[in-house]
Amino acid sequence: MSIPSPQQLDTLADQVYEQYGQDFRHYSRSSMGRRVEAAMTQLKEREFDAFLMRVTSDVEVFNELLKNLSINVTAMFRDPWVYRYLREKVVPVLATYPHIRIWSAGMSTGAEPWSLAILLKEEGLLERSLIYATDFNPNVVRQAAQGAFPLERMADYTRNYITAGGKNAFSKYYSATPLQVYLDPKLKENMVFSTHNLATDGVFNEFHLILCRNVLIYFDDELTNRVLQLFHDSLVGRGYLTLGTKECLRFHGAGRYFERLHDKYKVFKKL
Repeated sequence: MSIPSPQQLDTLADQVYEQYGQDFRHYSRSSMGRRVEAAMTQLKEREFDAFLMRVTSDVEVFNELLKNLSINVTAMFRDPWVYRYLREKVVPVLATYPHIRIWSAGMSTGAEPWSLAILLKEEGLLERSLIYATDFNPNVVRQAAQGAFPLERMADYTRNYITAGGKNAFSKYYSATPLQVYLDPKLKENMVFSTHNLATDGVFNEFHLILCRNVLIYFDDELTNRVLQLFHDSLVGRGYLTLGTKECLRFHGAGRYFERLHDKYKVFKKL
């Protein structure tokens, strides 16, 4: 078995879009190829044509592919210095608005929006904030809404929380079972979990802060520019955009619509 060719991936993306409406036509072919190969391995399917037939005829097989194509690498307060910067430099500006709307786009299993809820609560802003947490995979959205995370990750998450400027004991925000922790459901009162596909869906609100971290690296240039335009159109005047630490606006045409505030932490302001 080898990684499918770009032409095979084009065929897969076209047929998935036609059959299920999920759009992977502008995903980076190198990244997509590795993930499709992983799905084929899990399904014990060595031949691409047979795999393609199974994907387009069996929704359960498609869901397995979708699981592999979802970007589920995540952590609470991931890159904690980014959260510290947001806490110290961006949140004070957000505090000047009577109501605050934040969009966590491509949020995977929900670590980012739950982290934001904790940060805003500590800054006294959660009650007048609304965090929209979206992903294209409905199964991931359902999982994220539960606020459940592996107990074994809590030591790492606690270190991230402290580095991010956390003001309490992190354990204050969750209850633990032998295998999992469940975050305080009161945090969820100011969160909306929903499906949204950055490749196909449009503007659905006006936001003061958008976070889309470590997602654009999986898109080709055309889709990246389209998504950046979507974010520009979705922000209030002088609203903030935060990308992943390995992502850059410099080589994308839509980047001219944003002012760079911090090059390392990838925080930008709408022009």
